[in-house]
Amino acid sequence: MSTTEYYIGLMSGTSIDAIDAALVTFKQQENQLVSFVSYPVPESIRDRLHQFIQAGPEATLEEYAHLDVVMGHLFTEAVTALLKKSGLQAEQITAIGSHGQTLYHQPDGNMPTSLQAGDPNIIAEKSTITTVADFRRRDIAAGGQGAPLVPAYHQAMLQSTTENRCIVNIGGIANITVLPANLDASITGFDTGPGNTLLDQWSKLHRGNNIDIDAAFAKQGIANKALLDKLLSDPYFSKPIPKSTGREYFHLSWLDKYIQNNHLSPEDIQATLCELTAFSILDAIKTYAQDTEKLFVCGGGVHNPELMRLLESNEMNMEVNSSETAGINPDHMEAMAFAWLARQTILGLTGNLTSVTGARTHTLLGGIYPGKKQGQPIQNN
Repeated sequence: MSTTEYYIGLMSGTSIDAIDAALVTFKQQENQLVSFVSYPVPESIRDRLHQFIQAGPEATLEEYAHLDVVMGHLFTEAVTALLKKSGLQAEQITAIGSHGQTLYHQPDGNMPTSLQAGDPNIIAEKSTITTVADFRRRDIAAGGQGAPLVPAYHQAMLQSTTENRCIVNIGGIANITVLPANLDASITGFDTGPGNTLLDQWSKLHRGNNIDIDAAFAKQGIANKALLDKLLSDPYFSKPIPKSTGREYFHLSWLDKYIQNNHLSPEDIQATLCELTAFSILDAIKTYAQDTEKLFVCGGGVHNPELMRLLESNEMNMEVNSSETAGINPDHMEAMAFAWLARQTILGLTGNLTSVTGARTHTLLGGIYPGKKQGQPIQNN
């Protein structure tokens, strides 16, 4: 009898360009990607999500409810597309791990919480597969930030006993995971600040493109040191860890505060935003992981040649590569991580790292929404 288990991980990040769906096999703690799809989010839905995120107190309950249902169906469609591509059937999948689409993340203050869209009831009902979702709020309930959650997966799959490593995920928001070669040392991880989100939003505003492909927009400008210094003076960058953030904080209105009354071209500002992402990542590594020997990059930012050039030109004698060189495709990493987190929960194992999120205790993450076993009708008592 085969001991292979199949799990699906679903991830839609702060850029909201697509739903990443990864089908992963597990044998004990080893994992292997079976199939992957990037399921597009329609532009009309993406625009509504962005508008909701930036609406703040003006966001309505009706709009949240609508987006929750719409994203639930989109996540289900991504699962269907993934199963079709893989040739597997729903009954062969143990569970789905769905991160959902973050609409609001506020882990600090008197009422800490994190809100994601993508109703897991819909995913479990329509796909018939048990679904694990709402991962962040259990960690927040235990006093943590609720993010980042992927460092536990990084530790399980990518920690080395021969070199000090750091993993940087450059999605809409950038985060790092510090993996010391000493297995007894604590794992550190946190959101460093904006990844692609400001680059994408500025590109959309001035070029009409959702992303700055190949950094073509940024390459036309010259980064402005005075503006960069102003941006890096924002309190978030010097805030002690644990910490996490999102588009609720880093958006165009945030940027407007720093670029008022300047006469820089849109291209120069884009080039400066590129340096903001790279230098805030490097500053975080200098502060918390100065012994790093190898930096592995994943997420959409790995495809930005200017970001990669800036990271590679670091002064720490640190080798910089795509996470592909460590065995995991940079575009698949986060979705695979949520397949792993779902497995942790199904097996009754904890999924958070208290040294990363600041939670009081290691805890199970997410709620379990049972699916339907094919051919086995649900009993009605």
